Amino acid sequence: MPELVFFSGTMDCGKSTLALQIAHNRDARGLQGVIFTRDDRAGEGKLSSRLGLVTDAVEAPRDMDLYAYLVTQLSQGGKADYVIVDEAQFLAPEQIDQLARIVDDLSLDVFAFGITTDFRTKLFPGSQRLIELADRLEQLQVEALCWCGARATHNARTVGGEMVVEGEQVVVGDVNRPAEEIGYEVLCRRHHRRRMTSASARAGALSPDVLPVSHA
Repeated sequence: MPELVFFSGTMDCGKSTLALQIAHNRDARGLQGVIFTRDDRAGEGKLSSRLGLVTDAVEAPRDMDLYAYLVTQLSQGGKADYVIVDEAQFLAPEQIDQLARIVDDLSLDVFAFGITTDFRTKLFPGSQRLIELADRLEQLQVEALCWCGARATHNARTVGGEMVVEGEQVVVGDVNRPAEEIGYEVLCRRHHRRRMTSASARAGALSPDVLPVSHA
């Protein structure tokens, strides 16, 4: 039976890499997929992973009807055996309903990949709707790590290396950006609650208040 499957995890845990692997495995068996994405780090109409892999995709703006797009493709002689959606958290809730309709009415597997919560630990509307509708929820097993070495469970937005908890829900960025830019970092819950990023931890370690005192 076709399924709507939601693969979720923090940033930097290999979601896009797995999406590309699923596409590769099916393409190797002669199957043809349609890949949707939104605001990928590699630019419009791309699905990329941090390992350097990239493929073409269909950019899915907020007002795009994903079900209608598939129906049009199929009615014009196109082929689609499965659907992959990366950055699914950015989709509107009604677009998630369209994905469910693709599964139910067109009998296609849909594999959606995304993070569940934003930098404020609030559910993305698209992810919330996926949790409500998906036939299956899969937590990625590749664990991203906080700077302290613990399992990372939260996504933090940083500006100048400092964690922020206010602002627009969607601001495109990535991990490993220069400190002066808007970026993201994955943290364990304890350090997310304390707003302690790797940069602030380094600054604390170098503070004169905690440096050893020489009595020489």
